[in-house]
Amino acid sequence: MNNLSKKDLLLIGLMLFSLFFGAGNLIFPPFLGQAAGGNTWIAMGGFFVTAVGFPILGVISVSKSGGLHELSKKVNRTFAMVFTVLIYLSIGPCLGIPRAGSLPFEMAVAPFLPKGFVSNTLALFLYTLLFFTVAYWLCLTPSKLVNRMGKVLTPTLLTLIAGIFLASLLKPLGGYGEVTAEYSSSPLVKGFLDGYLTMDTIAALNFGIVISLAIKAKGVKGKKAIVSNSIKAGFIAGTLLVVIYSMLAHLGATSGGRFGQTENGAQTLANIMLYIFGRPGVILLAVTFTLACLTTCVGLITSCSQYFTTIMPKVKYITFVRGLTLSSMLLANMGLTKILAISVPVLNAIYPIAIVLILLSMVETFFHENSIVYISTIAFTGVVSILHALSGAGVKLGFIEQLLSNLPLYSQGLGWVTPSAIGFLLGIVLKLVKDNAHSKAVEAN
Repeated sequence: MNNLSKKDLLLIGLMLFSLFFGAGNLIFPPFLGQAAGGNTWIAMGGFFVTAVGFPILGVISVSKSGGLHELSKKVNRTFAMVFTVLIYLSIGPCLGIPRAGSLPFEMAVAPFLPKGFVSNTLALFLYTLLFFTVAYWLCLTPSKLVNRMGKVLTPTLLTLIAGIFLASLLKPLGGYGEVTAEYSSSPLVKGFLDGYLTMDTIAALNFGIVISLAIKAKGVKGKKAIVSNSIKAGFIAGTLLVVIYSMLAHLGATSGGRFGQTENGAQTLANIMLYIFGRPGVILLAVTFTLACLTTCVGLITSCSQYFTTIMPKVKYITFVRGLTLSSMLLANMGLTKILAISVPVLNAIYPIAIVLILLSMVETFFHENSIVYISTIAFTGVVSILHALSGAGVKLGFIEQLLSNLPLYSQGLGWVTPSAIGFLLGIVLKLVKDNAHSKAVEAN
């Protein structure tokens, strides 16, 4: 079979959407809308590129290459092993999964608990125990993820968000608020940077293999057919993300005039829900947060377990699921603040490399998949992104910091863009020189 049925394609598209759509995705758009005011839709144009475009391209790249390891191997074998393991550990059990497990407690459960009980670590432990028990059950049979997530969890999540949006139309919040200074001069660029913060591009490198396996499980055979169906599923997920992000951004933009600026998107949503639904609205928000985090958690545990079985085939999938679930639950009990403090510098180091790797795979026919181009571009990107991450973590770099600060967009966290372009052009030149030397050698013989 070369093509999925319309029903299976829709279910896999819904599953991919739910894998991406965590609590972070729920809070960024309304916060952007509130701050951007009248410039919301210009800012959202940039947001869509980094929060939707790159992640979908990431899924397609992994599907096309046959896995993150195979994609990374286009640089070289050592890079492939180190980068792939680092990606899976950072977005998985070390940072991503514990963060997804603790976030709904901090934002959706803690506000309902007595102050004395919230400060007690027992509350967080009991919540994470229940949360990860459900996640573990959902991960036991990855072949059933399409049904469990595509048929149940995702439609429930979409219904909740759509219901909130429709209710806001019946009880309008008001007009768009004022544009803040951050979004007044370059709203498109600011929106692009906000989308960068979702970190879904890294998640896409994990989820690509989950989607490929789900497509194979439905009887699709052959690389081209799997890639083709991945693109279609990506289009469905991407369309849903754009629609939902637009709804959330509109809610945020219309809340600015009524509530003013809040500290974060969770607060923005809480104000909106309280205004529209009263106290029950905050409970509804808690359910939405928990569902969003649960679907992401399940996707991360599943994809990480499936990857680690490929490098350690003697260890069963279920063993990795148990180990990752338990370790993630324990780390989640560190609390959200500590997890975020650790995650930021790590993600700042590897995220640019992930973006560049995906973009290279999209244009590799232009340079015939030449490893020199891959190595040169990734090397230039990696050096700058790692140094920037170290600087952000408080490491003193002396004169190197001064040099880095002169790079375009460095202060916005995009200092790697110019070096990446230089590395790419250098790689192309080196490839042409090598090809020319080879041609002359052939002619001489």
